[in-house]
Amino acid sequence: MMSHDNRNFENYSKLPLFSGIKVGDLQSMLQCLGCQTKSYKKNDFIVLSQEKIKYVGIVLNGTIHMIHEDAWNDKSIFAIIKKGELFGETFSCGTDLTSCVSFLAAEKTKIMVVPFHKVLHSCTKSCPFHYQLIENMITMLADKNSQLIKKLQITSKKTIRKKIMTFLSFQSQHAKSSCFFLHMTRTELADYICADRTALARELTHMKKDGLIDFDHNRFKLL
Repeated sequence: MMSHDNRNFENYSKLPLFSGIKVGDLQSMLQCLGCQTKSYKKNDFIVLSQEKIKYVGIVLNGTIHMIHEDAWNDKSIFAIIKKGELFGETFSCGTDLTSCVSFLAAEKTKIMVVPFHKVLHSCTKSCPFHYQLIENMITMLADKNSQLIKKLQITSKKTIRKKIMTFLSFQSQHAKSSCFFLHMTRTELADYICADRTALARELTHMKKDGLIDFDHNRFKLL
């Protein structure tokens, strides 16, 4: 269950989902909603494909990978979910609660689970901060959809070079600089853009020789 440590609530109030909600109101709201916190070790599955999800999850610390594995154990990373971001909302907010993907803790991770039906239906008190929560969640859902559209733009490219160039362009735009640090291993990047890791490493080397990019480990520069 939720801890009553005021320091926790002060940290929670800084999360995008709880933006505009006072610490005192937040404590009451989380208890009213029946929110819980859970911790996972690296490589623990938080949700497995075909499980039902009845909550919206918030990453408090760590990183979660939304992954899909086919019958031949070919894995792809659909999304990388970081501190302050939501997961599971696509299924908990829909008519079919069954997840078609798995959620994996990429490192030591702590999450908060928020029962979605309690978010959707405000309590009898009709607290104004509850409406603020719904507004924040809608904004975050829109941002998440934007991220998935970018992912689709990357994976729809026909060549691995175009996939890499599109991905790095988005990273550059996010950093607002032609120089940026990539917080992904080569294996994670290959899984994210749906490419073979060896082919990815080879193409990065070719792109560097062709004067398109420069990189040193995870520090990249678009030329």
